Amino acid sequence: MSEAIAVVRASRPNFLVLAPLCVGLGVAVAWQQGSPPALLDTLLVFVGAILAHAAVNLFNEYEDFVSGLDMITTRTPFSGGSGALPETPDAATRVLAAAIGTLALVILIGFYFLWQRGLPMLVLGAAGVTLVLTYTRWITRSPLLCLLAPGIGFGPVMILGTLVALGARLDATAITVSIIGLLLVSELLLINQIPDAEADRKIGRRHLVITLGTPAAARLVSAMFLSGYLVVVTGILAGWLPLPSILSLATAPFALWLSRRLPGAISQPDALNVLLGANVAILLATLALLIVGLSL
Repeated sequence: MSEAIAVVRASRPNFLVLAPLCVGLGVAVAWQQGSPPALLDTLLVFVGAILAHAAVNLFNEYEDFVSGLDMITTRTPFSGGSGALPETPDAATRVLAAAIGTLALVILIGFYFLWQRGLPMLVLGAAGVTLVLTYTRWITRSPLLCLLAPGIGFGPVMILGTLVALGARLDATAITVSIIGLLLVSELLLINQIPDAEADRKIGRRHLVITLGTPAAARLVSAMFLSGYLVVVTGILAGWLPLPSILSLATAPFALWLSRRLPGAISQPDALNVLLGANVAILLATLALLIVGLSL
């Protein structure tokens, strides 16, 4: 494998669809407010979000390789990293350079919106950069922060940051949508930590799968799924979300199926991999349907 291909693999391109969906939620809320955003600003927000997600992945791949975690992790299609650096160790420097470069581009885009929107953009942008730089090395050693940080990054920071960048309002709809994003994305990272728990423990990480144990983590996955759907229902009943947002509840039966099967699949790698894949599909479908519901 060439070093260039290793860098691309380390960015985990198959998973970069999450960032555009979160930005899409912000754009949908902006349209729902009756203020169609400028095309250039919209494109820059999408590019910035994808680059920020890639930067997190690249830093994570580099740190996991340097710490030795990559050498003791059993990789699955949905956890344990891409495996690019163990296969091409000489690409490590390029991966780090790519991480720094993509983050620098994110910051440049952020400066443009800071000039356009002022202090609110600075607060959200600084929070996003901090999460990118601190997640792998420090946040993964604090159980509660490790649970919430991914959801905060893709929920409040990315969704509300999109609205601020586009000159839209941070109203009840925006806050509700960002909370849904927070819960579902944090649930995604939590369930993906289950196969990695033992390897993570050996290098000093302390996420909730390690501190609570896998049975309790499985119950927490179910609770976060339920909470996300409850926020959708509450938002509709309170008038914070338009009625068509009910479309996002179409994935609830699949989430219930996953929650019921997860405890029994923890010790069965093949069964767990099926559930990890299903979980990704449920999350992405829920966010996509919510975008549709907000846009109708």
